[in-house]
Amino acid sequence: MITAEGLTRRFGPTTALNGFDLEVPAGTVHGLLGPNGAGKTTAVRILTTLLRPDAGRARVAGHDCVREAGRVRARIGLVGQQAAVDEQLSGRQNLEMFGRLHHLAAAHARRRAADLLDRFDLTEAADRPAGRYSGGMRRRLDLATGLLTDPAVLFLDEPTTGLDPRARTEVWRTIRALAAGGTTVLLTTQYLEEADQLADALAVIDHGRVVAAGTADELKGRLGQDHLDVVVRDPGRLDEVAALLARAGDGEPRVDPDRRLAGVPVRDRVAALTEVARQLAERGVEAEDIGVRRPTLDEVFLALTVRSAA
Repeated sequence: MITAEGLTRRFGPTTALNGFDLEVPAGTVHGLLGPNGAGKTTAVRILTTLLRPDAGRARVAGHDCVREAGRVRARIGLVGQQAAVDEQLSGRQNLEMFGRLHHLAAAHARRRAADLLDRFDLTEAADRPAGRYSGGMRRRLDLATGLLTDPAVLFLDEPTTGLDPRARTEVWRTIRALAAGGTTVLLTTQYLEEADQLADALAVIDHGRVVAAGTADELKGRLGQDHLDVVVRDPGRLDEVAALLARAGDGEPRVDPDRRLAGVPVRDRVAALTEVARQLAERGVEAEDIGVRRPTLDEVFLALTVRSAA
């Protein structure tokens, strides 16, 4: 549903995109991750026809983003980082106004507004000024405006920036429902948990190009093995536990005295966990916690972007 090949865009001496490639299948949520200045917003602006690339090409919903910009715009919705609603107007009035701006007939705009207010659980607040909405409600209204034309593809540029955890959860639930209904979603975000929760697949962008792509599990797998961590009750026994982990694991153990934690990479998580638990019991070492974990998406993100910058 979205393809980009070799997109390049410069702003004076600054190269915002430098051979950017992307492929997003229909009906999926695709996460675009990257640090500030990596090129995420520039990529979205090109894919939504708001900016022309200096080189490369892109297609959205089967249409070329430069040569068929009008057809692309007819098939997409865009929700930017800042809410675009008019706080003086009610939720219903906002949606009807945006519907008219999209050239919907007045009756059609009213019907779409009513449908979307119901879909986004805003019917009870429909005639209340948007300025009196909570952050989550306002963001849901903003998402509703992006769906007025029933787009095949919805672009969400950091849609939960500035929201509290409860409001963010509300928006996540809405995005999941959109994808379940068949909408293709391209989501840019700096929240790694958000990408892990929502995205079917991810692309990590740094310095204007994609440095890694795949599912969250695939990206975590690229970073390395599982880790076995032990938190001890007595910090004086950390060195002893680290030596034990060195024999049971597959790498150099690490020690964090502040957290009373020792950890090591492992290949066979079950065998390593069983052996370490047995030896801790035999030695009389009290563990407050012991477990095996995969690398986090935060660790993957940091490793990939540091590697890209090197």
